[in-house]
Amino acid sequence: MDTQGKSRRSFLIESVSGLGGVWVAANYPGILAAEEYVLEEAKSGQPAEFAFFTRDQAIEVEEMASQIIPTDHTAGAREARVVSFIDRALVTFDSGRQADYTQGLSELAATSRQQFPSADKFSDLTFDQQMQVLLSIEQTPFFNLVRTHTITGFFASPVHGGNHDKVGWELLGYDDALNHEAPFGYYDALPQSRG
Repeated sequence: MDTQGKSRRSFLIESVSGLGGVWVAANYPGILAAEEYVLEEAKSGQPAEFAFFTRDQAIEVEEMASQIIPTDHTAGAREARVVSFIDRALVTFDSGRQADYTQGLSELAATSRQQFPSADKFSDLTFDQQMQVLLSIEQTPFFNLVRTHTITGFFASPVHGGNHDKVGWELLGYDDALNHEAPFGYYDALPQSRG
């Protein structure tokens, strides 16, 4: 292999450039299943039942997500229905993380009781108390997982269960109408013949 003139940066870029496509190809059936589920839910007009979470678990995850992307003058994770995205992810393309959520929610409840003995669970805490608990677990793999799923669900296409009413896209100013007009400029000029 000729490495003459190649930097480490270009080598790394070339090495990982196909990983996103590989992930999509490997998870494509699960991604389609999640989309199918959401489309069926939308047709029925009924709120979806959770496929992985119990009602109590869903409340705890929603409370965590609502601290990660809180509601203020703009919609937050609760309005985006991020918990629905996470639930669908855990029974489709990210099903390998189910045990992480089960264990993580158990540890979250224990940490909440340890810091605030009068509370049974995380969702019983006040906003400030919830923040204190989350700050204490901020460096754990479980918190990172929930944060990643929350952000992904907030900005993903609504067909995957989150970003309800496109609130994440609205926050970014993203227009998904696919009705774009090119900014015409010098590169659009017709080529001049030389002759």
